[in-house]
Amino acid sequence: MNDWVSFSEIKNRVTLERVLRSYQVDWLQRSGPGQYRGHCPIHRGQGAEAFHVNVGRGVFHCFACGAGGNVLDFVAAMEDCSIREAALRLQSTHGDGLGGNAPWVAAGSSETRKLVTKKREVNPPLRFSLRLDPVHPYLAERGIDRATASYFGVGYFRGRGLMSGRIAIPIRDHEGRLVAYCGRALDGAAPRYQFPAGFQKSQVLFNHHRARAIGDDQVIVVEGFFDCMRVHQAGFGCVVALMGARLSGIQKSLLIDQYRKVILMLDGDPTGRSATTQIANDLAPAISVAELLLAPGVQPDQMTYEQIQQVLRAGERRQAIHAN
Repeated sequence: MNDWVSFSEIKNRVTLERVLRSYQVDWLQRSGPGQYRGHCPIHRGQGAEAFHVNVGRGVFHCFACGAGGNVLDFVAAMEDCSIREAALRLQSTHGDGLGGNAPWVAAGSSETRKLVTKKREVNPPLRFSLRLDPVHPYLAERGIDRATASYFGVGYFRGRGLMSGRIAIPIRDHEGRLVAYCGRALDGAAPRYQFPAGFQKSQVLFNHHRARAIGDDQVIVVEGFFDCMRVHQAGFGCVVALMGARLSGIQKSLLIDQYRKVILMLDGDPTGRSATTQIANDLAPAISVAELLLAPGVQPDQMTYEQIQQVLRAGERRQAIHAN
């Protein structure tokens, strides 16, 4: 692997504007020609105008945390790495090495777009990935073993940025492209689950690309990330999560297009039970549906493997409540 890198060429070819978009920093407001401001993505401060960017000059500065500099400084601050490591990451994710064939957007190029636009691609693929620790004690506390953590790619993020100090959960679209990370707080901090600004979870079924690859004709649908991981770990790989208790039109289409039968295994609280009924009624005209009603207050990620297996195997022996 060639680890030579030219700092000057990267700064000339990789614009700060493009890198901000790759980190899904899409909340900045125009404050002048080529200038934007908003809250800081590095220290996640709430100051509405602390973070300033000049896209023409390719520089940024946060008046709250003091971070500032060029595109290399930004990536180094976000990833908590050295300038050299930042340069290598930009070289690997934004170009095919040095030279004229690199598909980078040069400063001032006509391809450069505004940071704030009315239309943007729904959940565009990320141009970076995070280095995560899959053996953090929190995962074991939630009953997630190392093999499952590795399979789902989850782990603790020690760097800076939106996922800092959280268990980061990679989210991929139906084609398997990494489109976001969701961060689970460990210390009761709000929000409990941190999604990046602009991410639309209604457009994705968590774990759908893996479940689809199994080739089964029926799928288990749960609410949350850890529900999904625990059901998978119990031996049922064809499982997806809504990332909530609502089924969107896109999620409905993904299920109908791929499966013959849906097994709803939502939480046993009033919200989950109400959602089970609504989703079953919505899907019933197009696909076979089975409703597994858990005990009041129980959710899949709180159940033992034996309990999960017992509930699902009992459900398999019953005739589906709704049929085509």
